Amino acid sequence: MKTRPTTQLVPHTIDGKTRMVPIQVDTPAPPRDWDHLVLTAVTGIAALVLTASVVWSTASIGDLLSHAVIAPAAYGAAVVFDLAWIACMAIEWLARYDEDRARLPRRAGHAALVVAMLAVGAHGHLSGYWEIGIVGALVSGLAKGLWTVVLRHQTPPLDDRTRAWIQGELADAGAALALIPVRRRLQRAQGLVDAERAAIRTSPDSNPDGPDESADDPDADPQPSAAGPMTIKDAVRTALDSGIREPDRVLAYVRKVADANAREDTVARYIRLAG
Repeated sequence: MKTRPTTQLVPHTIDGKTRMVPIQVDTPAPPRDWDHLVLTAVTGIAALVLTASVVWSTASIGDLLSHAVIAPAAYGAAVVFDLAWIACMAIEWLARYDEDRARLPRRAGHAALVVAMLAVGAHGHLSGYWEIGIVGALVSGLAKGLWTVVLRHQTPPLDDRTRAWIQGELADAGAALALIPVRRRLQRAQGLVDAERAAIRTSPDSNPDGPDESADDPDADPQPSAAGPMTIKDAVRTALDSGIREPDRVLAYVRKVADANAREDTVARYIRLAG
């Protein structure tokens, strides 16, 4: 049996004091995971094939486009043809647990691959070597086919119930994320409303020379008198007992007789408790 040295902590006591000290011991070595090694090797081969495909397609399509534009722009545009289906393939892998979401990037990747293969074939045709064009176009097809096989092998099979459960969990997480910007918008809107109300309450009298409303209107609600220092709760109770029901008027009275910096939400809470 193969062994390998490992470090373990064991208790060691000197003069009645115990400490955990490291020692080297030989433990059985696990068997070699050949499946993982083979999968790693295949993934490396797929990466190498993908690199060769991008280089070949970029060179072919870049040479084709260089007949119309300068070389840097031509080769910069040429690399897009392969990067498009590679990006779609990556998104398909990220959505491997949701078949409905993976369907769109899969179809888009196939479409982008066909466009890239046609461009490579067109380059071979214009160069007078249609056989090279066909073989060169197949390089991109083989690269995508190999990666499709590798990614499909690594995708765990899921039954319908498990897939539905995962979709529900993702939907809940998505709803929680979607509520974050919504709450921010609501807070900004509420802040604008509060600022507008504060500006209206603190604005100067638009008609200072006009008649006194309390003197001309006998039915107006009288302001309750403050008998001495009051808490916010007592001021709210006094205003409500005097017939003042509007939250803005109650807040104004509280700030007048109790606390000039009384918060609106605090006054609203005492109003609800009193009601």
